[in-house]
Amino acid sequence: MSTPQTVQHWVAGARTALGSTRTSPVFDPATGRTARQVLLAEAADVEAVVAAAHDAFAGWSQTSVTARSKILFAFRELVARDAQRLAEAITDEHGKVLSDALGEVQRGLEVVEFACGVPHLLKGSYSDQVSQGVDSYSFREPLGVCVGITPFNFPAMVPMWMFPVAIACGNTFVLKPSERDPSASLLLAELWQEAGLPDGVFNVVHGDRVAVDALLDSPWVAAVSFVGSTPIARSIHERASAAGKRVQALGGAKNHAVVLPDADVDFAADHLAAAAFGSAGERCMAVSAAVAVGAGADRVVEAVAQRARAVRVGPGRDEASEMGPVVTAAARERIVGLVDSGERAGARVAVDGRGLVVPGHEDGFFVGPTVLDAVTTDMEVYREEVFGPVLSVVRADDVDEAIAVVNANPYGNGTAVFTSSGAAARRFQRGVHVGMIGINVPVPVPMAFYSFGGWKDSLFGDTHVHGPEGVAFYSRAKVVTSRWPETRQASGASLQFPTSS
Repeated sequence: MSTPQTVQHWVAGARTALGSTRTSPVFDPATGRTARQVLLAEAADVEAVVAAAHDAFAGWSQTSVTARSKILFAFRELVARDAQRLAEAITDEHGKVLSDALGEVQRGLEVVEFACGVPHLLKGSYSDQVSQGVDSYSFREPLGVCVGITPFNFPAMVPMWMFPVAIACGNTFVLKPSERDPSASLLLAELWQEAGLPDGVFNVVHGDRVAVDALLDSPWVAAVSFVGSTPIARSIHERASAAGKRVQALGGAKNHAVVLPDADVDFAADHLAAAAFGSAGERCMAVSAAVAVGAGADRVVEAVAQRARAVRVGPGRDEASEMGPVVTAAARERIVGLVDSGERAGARVAVDGRGLVVPGHEDGFFVGPTVLDAVTTDMEVYREEVFGPVLSVVRADDVDEAIAVVNANPYGNGTAVFTSSGAAARRFQRGVHVGMIGINVPVPVPMAFYSFGGWKDSLFGDTHVHGPEGVAFYSRAKVVTSRWPETRQASGASLQFPTSS
């Protein structure tokens, strides 16, 4: 057997091993085999990467916004050109089907397009003659070295929520992607170089907790963006904040979709199945809990179950596949264990994907679409973030009870309601304590010109990702009060507090 390829870091415009000697396996989830190894950085390696970004900041931060915009436009064209190659790298290491991976690249590309407008996004304000002969104006400046710590489930899109805006604002960036699917990050680094981005402005360091802690503790790191589980998000927010850094840490989710009695059941079932089983449920915006309201609940469960049985599961590279494997064997076992616990607690397994075997891929990490009915909110399968192709159906008597179910959950990432009533939809959107809401839209991921983020245990920090809040996060304001007195003019200085008179 040939030795697996080793995925290296990207520092100051080149692939490099630095001093890293530890590695972690990167699997092909469809076969269960080790496809390659990825280096795991030590603290000294991280120090070298941050130093490269710090050195590059002096020049990049003084580059004109129009020059930055030209590089972003070039990067946008290159990502569009190589979308297929990026999607294939994602599919091979994550497992999601190729069409889904292409969709991920496209949603990341939209943030690049937003960031191309940086000359407008960074425009300041000007007030003339705020006092006699005095003007006041504001502008925004970059922070320094910014860090992105990103999850396995979107190895291209989530980093592209962060670094285009950070770089457009004049910062340099260090990306620490998931070690489970690291290759897409290096392809993006090569595209940045081809676009003309100066060396050191975008860097990639691979690693585990050793690398993360070194990034959080580095005195040269000004800001940290994170997407992952709630316990880690909370820990990163606390540690980085204690070190005086800006932090946006997005945590886990338990996204509910409420189906009201007046909803079109077939429409709702189609979209529930897509939102629950797309990407094998490994999305932070996946619908993992359906709240079926009123007497029509049985029809909803049966309609969703029918669609779950029809999902074609197979390797991501197979064009016939609608859903691929989960990312690792450990993920599969965890998902199956949570379904087991739900069944033991009294949930009815309407569709069982635990024993799924894909012919020719018997060692792959497959779990079939699963529907659990009669789930209650005290069950482990409901309380935990399953992050797999499992839809738990909770029953409620009316819209107020459904809203109460959503609000009682500690997560507040995304939610949706299916209804034909505008009044009910408005009541729902104003009543739920959730950051992103869909009305007859099951996965309400905002467009790039809005910002992405949840409430409660789904977000630690004050700002959401990309969009206007991303610009605010990756820059800071200066306000200048200016006077140009004539040489012989009386100074008008006074010991009293200055006013505009």
